[in-house]
This record gives sequence, C-alpha cells and structure tokens, in this order.
Amino acid sequence: MTPTELTDTVLRAVRRAVEDGELGMDAAASVESGRARVVVEPPRPGGHGDYATNVALQLAGPAALPPRRVAETLRAYLGDADGIAEVAITGPGFLNFSLRPSAAGDLVAGILRSGERYGHADGLTGEPVRLHAPCEVRAVVAMDAAARVLRAQGALVRTSCAAAPPRAWTDVLGAEVAAWGTPERPVPLEVNVRPVPAPADPVPLGRDAARWALLHPAAHDHPHLADAEDRAAHLAQRASNPLFRVRYAHARTAALGRNAAALGLAAEPGDVPEQAALTALLADHPRVLLAAARHRAPDRLTRHLVQVADTFLSDLHPAVLPAGEEKPSAAHRARLALAEATGTVLAGGLTLLGIDAPAHL
Repeated sequence: MTPTELTDTVLRAVRRAVEDGELGMDAAASVESGRARVVVEPPRPGGHGDYATNVALQLAGPAALPPRRVAETLRAYLGDADGIAEVAITGPGFLNFSLRPSAAGDLVAGILRSGERYGHADGLTGEPVRLHAPCEVRAVVAMDAAARVLRAQGALVRTSCAAAPPRAWTDVLGAEVAAWGTPERPVPLEVNVRPVPAPADPVPLGRDAARWALLHPAAHDHPHLADAEDRAAHLAQRASNPLFRVRYAHARTAALGRNAAALGLAAEPGDVPEQAALTALLADHPRVLLAAARHRAPDRLTRHLVQVADTFLSDLHPAVLPAGEEKPSAAHRARLALAEATGTVLAGGLTLLGIDAPAHL
C-alpha cells in the first residue's frame, strides 16, 4: 500500500463514518472543501508504525468532538482495510498505521507497473500555475524544474522570465521559458521564483552537473559554484559528489538486472523485511513529489533521491545476487525486484529534474 492508497483509504473511512452518522456532515464538508487535508507521512517522534496522519485533529472542530474521539471513530473503519495490519492512536489523536508485510511486495509491484511515472498524478488536476523568474540562471533553472514537477502532478503551468534568457540556458541547461517580459499589472496566481543567485556561470559544467548544482541546495542556500574547486567537485566521479552517488546507484540497479539475467534469475516482488528503510523511502516518493510541487521546491526531490541512493548502496546492493555457491532463492528474486523499483524511482526523479539517468556509468 502506497501513501496515496493509504490516503484514499482514510478518506473513504471519513465518508463512511459520516454516512453512518458517527461524524457530522460538517466533517465531510471540511474534507471535501479542502479545509481539512488528509496527509499521510512517516510518523514523527512519539509515533510508531509505518505512517501517521493528523486528520482526526483537523476534523475535531467541524465534528464538534474531541480529537481522540474522532480518531477512535475512524480507527473502527480502518481496522479491516486491506494492507493495514494495525491502527494505533498516539498523543491527542494521531492515527498511526502499521502495514501488512505483503504490502512491501505490493508496493514494489506497483512501482514496476507505473514505471518512471510512479508518484505522478493520474490525470490533470487543472490547477493553473504561472511561474515567473528574474533573468538569472539559477532562478530560470529552478523555475523549469518546478514546472516539470508541477506538471507531473497534473497542474497547468506557464513560465515566464523578466527578459529573454541567453540561448545557452536553453540549449545547454535545458531550461525552457514560454514567455518573457514583465507585465504592467500583476498576473493572478503568479508565483515568483527567486532563489539565491548563482555566484558564477554554471554552463561550463554541462547540463546534468549544472542543473544539480543549482537545484540541490534549498532556495535560500548558496550553490557551491564560487571557485574552481567548487565547480570541479560537481564533476567528480566519487562518493563525495551526491549526484554521482544517485546516478551510480541507478546504474548499479541496471547492472544487477543484466547480471541476474545472465544467471537466469528473474525479479519477483515479495517481502524483504530487512530492507524496511529502503521500502519506506520508495513508498514516500509520491508524497515527496507532491510536496516539491506544492512548495515549488525541487531541492526536496534532490535530497530524497540522495537518501534513496545511499540507502540502496549501503543496505540492499551487496545482498541482491547470490554469492559464491549460494543458490538463487525467492529472497534473491524479491531483492532484485526491490532493486529494480529503486532504479525506477531514481530514474523518474532525475528525469523530472531534467537530468540524465544513464544505465552505464
């Protein structure tokens, strides 16, 4: 069960509770209008399980009930849901979910079915977004990446720049701008993209390294481009370079697939209990994409990809294929499927950032 599926399950529980008279109509209206949002995320300190939501706290006012009473009501509608092993209540009314072990295999199978579109919206939400940036290289690249992530969530995006950007920003960095010039009057729904400017021209780094150098830091942080040593670090093929680690992890997932085929080993999604940390990161990918879109913050996606890559390389990569005289088993097939799902998430994330994901590195 993915966070998106779990969110839908909680929404259905709210609607059923309203239909049965356990929660008032104001609770349903609050959810349907967007005043109360169901957000499923990894539990914070004090919680437990795989995911948690504070929806009961949001519905307490509209339902005219204490938050814990709302949580207890919703728990009764969630206990028998497919994929959920346990629903616990912590604090004033947080709902904490533990998923069934088979859910990990279902997650991997779902990622492999969706491919690089895993975490994208199913269809157009129709939300119109106008992004506008000054004619500065980091702002234009950040706007381009934000537009890509927003479109993946179904938004209708138009980008504009204060002046015509240099051709190199389009030809080399792949930053597309639909229009330029400053309108005389503010445009409704316009979002100004204004990260800290780049201290030097990133174009000599080439598309992939330059985009990563501009997108990886948060908008309020300075990109490391000030001197030749900083710029060289973005091209280094070593573990100190986070972009290298992400692309290396993706290339290793592709290599594992090739090596497994040579051994006659086929991937088969299943439970891999010792890889709970990696599985949780993959399950969190749709939420990260949605947050990156809502906040116009592609740096959230870059940091997530680094976490996925590092966890894969340290935890899963050494154990995927049989070692020595070891016979291929169901565990190897499940690990191979998890590795393929990891590669899919890494490739999809890099593509949204406008960065290549090579199968050989």
